[in-house]
Amino acid sequence: MTPPQVSTQLTAIAELRWRMFVNGLRSKRGKMELVSRVIVTAAFSFGGFGGFAVATGASWYVVSQGQAEYLALILWPIFFFWQVFPVMATAFTNNPDSGELLRFPLSYRSYFLIRLAYGYFDPASALGSVALFGVLLGTSFARPALFPWALLVLLTFVLFNLVLMQTVFAWLERWLAQRRTREIMGVLFILAMLSFQLIGPAIEHLGRGPHPEFSRATQITAQVQALLPPGIAANAIAQVSHAHFPLGALSLTVLAMLTAGIGLLLHLRLRAQFRGENLSEAAARPKVAQAQGLQVGWNLPGLSPSVAAVFEKEVRYLARSGPMLLTLIMPVFMLVIFRMGPMNPMRQSSALSRTPDMAFPGAAAYAILVLTNLVFNSFGGDAAGMQFFYASPVTFRQIVLAKNLTHASILVFNTALAWIAVSYLYGTPHLAVSMATLAGLLFAVPLNFAAGNLLSMYSPRKRDFSTFGRQNVSQTTVLASFGVQIVIVGLGIAGFVIARISNNLWIATLLFLVFAAIAIPIYVVVLNRMDGIALQRRETLLAELCRA
Repeated sequence: MTPPQVSTQLTAIAELRWRMFVNGLRSKRGKMELVSRVIVTAAFSFGGFGGFAVATGASWYVVSQGQAEYLALILWPIFFFWQVFPVMATAFTNNPDSGELLRFPLSYRSYFLIRLAYGYFDPASALGSVALFGVLLGTSFARPALFPWALLVLLTFVLFNLVLMQTVFAWLERWLAQRRTREIMGVLFILAMLSFQLIGPAIEHLGRGPHPEFSRATQITAQVQALLPPGIAANAIAQVSHAHFPLGALSLTVLAMLTAGIGLLLHLRLRAQFRGENLSEAAARPKVAQAQGLQVGWNLPGLSPSVAAVFEKEVRYLARSGPMLLTLIMPVFMLVIFRMGPMNPMRQSSALSRTPDMAFPGAAAYAILVLTNLVFNSFGGDAAGMQFFYASPVTFRQIVLAKNLTHASILVFNTALAWIAVSYLYGTPHLAVSMATLAGLLFAVPLNFAAGNLLSMYSPRKRDFSTFGRQNVSQTTVLASFGVQIVIVGLGIAGFVIARISNNLWIATLLFLVFAAIAIPIYVVVLNRMDGIALQRRETLLAELCRA
């Protein structure tokens, strides 16, 4: 039997994806996902148009001035956005798991091309391509004769970015397939993101006075960037614009070789996956079975054994997650950044110099934001374990309450730590500010939990800690969480503004207590409805969370 052609397989998969999309619109959730995706796409389109305009104008200017080598200043931001945005904003990506296609008789060539196609439909790839199209237009308007060469170079640069992004994701999935390496990578990733926050204060410090070493570092950086892909692509266009055709061809050849090298790494990873590599987290069978004593669960005063058991489970799971533990220091770390950088209250030009007492409310608000992914998808980490919740003699009201208590405990710890940090870095907050902040949490937390509990039931999404580049919450949840946070932050700011105008911060406390008197009953009503919603949504919940 003759194997099907690659084009036939790609067409079949495209038709399959289309039918899945159309059939998904039959459900209310599918329609909500479509509306959410239209809104997000519109926002991305607006940003893409801005990037296109900037890239076109800047490219036209540098090429028309005979300084095409400065195209590197445009290509570097595009390169960073293309590679970093998918990692930083996985909530906006919707790349399906291409590994699911391996159960079908698919050729390796088709699988490789499908992986690249999925990556090209990522928002970062689409926006990056639009920006590079702007570079092409700007260059062509300035020097029409450069159009064929610039097109060839920029197409190679597009392919390099696409292959590099897929290679990074493929190897990250390989390293994240096991819990130990997953925790190590998670810790390193968060530390790297924290380090980026220090760039602003460091540059500001260097700019305060003469630093000869800074000029030397700038020269070295310029030389190094010329040897990296964005600099090589800019040099390939610049050399041809200066009629140095051999040097331009050499730069393009180097860029193509780098693309091929990165593609080889992607080939090695996808080939192993195609041949059936399946890493397991299951522990090896011990040589000698060791008897273990009976471990008694936690006994928490005021909580039923069922709530205490789920609370213990949640705490133990979160305590084993290195990235989750690092999020505990994020509010304090941001306070340190503001203290070192332009938000230093010792400077009269900073915002905190005019309102230093706002440091504690800001840190408390940030402590709520770092819990958004947990609160608005509280069953995502349970995955197939959701079946045991339905089989156990425990009500979903108790399960959800235990999860909310876990998140509230983390928030209390974060808030207390933030108060200590604010007292050390900025001075002890006034009693009125502290009370207003606690009253604000008293209305913000129940409102967050009520919305999060509903979205966890109506729009669940399995959280896979071993994958990168695929969202862990649904698009509907992303937009809904934005809306909830906007409402909460808006009410909080309004309360403090009214108190500032009245020159009495205790008014903010009173307003927040009024808001809390409305939010707490809403939370109680939603919590009491959890059993009925869980029973009504059981098929959707299990189908979404237990999928392979």
